[in-house]
Amino acid sequence: MTDYLSSFDSFQLNQNNARQHDTTIWWENEFLSDWIIYGPVVLFWIVCGLWYRDFAVATLANPRITTGGLCNESKSHILAQAGRAAQEFIAPWRLIQAGKSGTDQACAMIEKGEFIFPLVLKPDVGCKGVGVRLIDMKDELLENINSYEEGTPLIIQEFIEHEGEAGIFYSRLPHSDQGEILSMTFKASPTVIGDGVSTLNELLLAHPRAGKIPHVYTPRLKKRLATVPVKGEIVPLVFTGNHSKGSVFQDATHLVTPTLLRKIDDIMKAFPDFHHGRLDLRFSSLGKLQQGEDFSILEVNGIGSEPIHMWSAGTSLWNMYKIQFRFYGRAFQIGNLIRRQRRYKSAGAFDMLREWRQQTARIKTYPAY
Repeated sequence: MTDYLSSFDSFQLNQNNARQHDTTIWWENEFLSDWIIYGPVVLFWIVCGLWYRDFAVATLANPRITTGGLCNESKSHILAQAGRAAQEFIAPWRLIQAGKSGTDQACAMIEKGEFIFPLVLKPDVGCKGVGVRLIDMKDELLENINSYEEGTPLIIQEFIEHEGEAGIFYSRLPHSDQGEILSMTFKASPTVIGDGVSTLNELLLAHPRAGKIPHVYTPRLKKRLATVPVKGEIVPLVFTGNHSKGSVFQDATHLVTPTLLRKIDDIMKAFPDFHHGRLDLRFSSLGKLQQGEDFSILEVNGIGSEPIHMWSAGTSLWNMYKIQFRFYGRAFQIGNLIRRQRRYKSAGAFDMLREWRQQTARIKTYPAY
């Protein structure tokens, strides 16, 4: 099969038509300019700011997170807030710093058996999957830690081997006892299958999706492009489940069950004052997920989380705008309710801009791939 999505009965795919599915997951809006995708959202944000008389009131939707999770938030700070009902569902993680202290800590954790390979290394402050690496051996781990500027906060996290990956967007009004799942999106990596003759680069260029956007995949695969995968070898073209890195998304909101909603609601209520954002997780099977079982949370993201179902193949540009307007509009609504009920005050638009600039500057220091 070309990706794990084809194993789900809900998509009514089988091994014979999975390849056909791959030809339909490329569409003209996928990699348009950021100004086209997000420009109207900036204008919408300005209109909401004028309406609510505070351009940063949306950041109050998650008042215990920097900018409400719009930008420059710490992943470890969010995960550390998890209460007992959430902790058991979070993939084990540890915070270190780049440099000698970080490599010493990492070696000690490996020797003690706290983590085994493969494992995941990622920056504590990131955006759109920047810097997320799957690490297979100790030398590779130390090399990647040292590729960051000394003192950069990094997260080591257990690699969850479940095949399924999803983003669930959760939202709860501050006066409501129960939250909502606004969307659920499945993620998958396109793959190529070795024939024992073609190089990885040739297989990539022949792929119905990757061949149209090779520049998205080749930088991360450059060390392997000239190699020849053995016949039958399945090679994923991307690890991190992020659209900008080339993952494929499928809207699965219709597969949310009342049982899953109750479980996610219990988990997210264990994060104090969290009202609006997305949790990314891996799960063993669709049936288990729908029963609220056998899944692990990788990250929890705040109001800056994209409603990633908008990247599902076939979504029109206008619908992409409407989806973003709905989700960011909801953040403004929740932030305004919290401001009125608790008499909170946002840090203001200039603070929001300062945090965004700090995040941008920080990410520029990260290794490219």
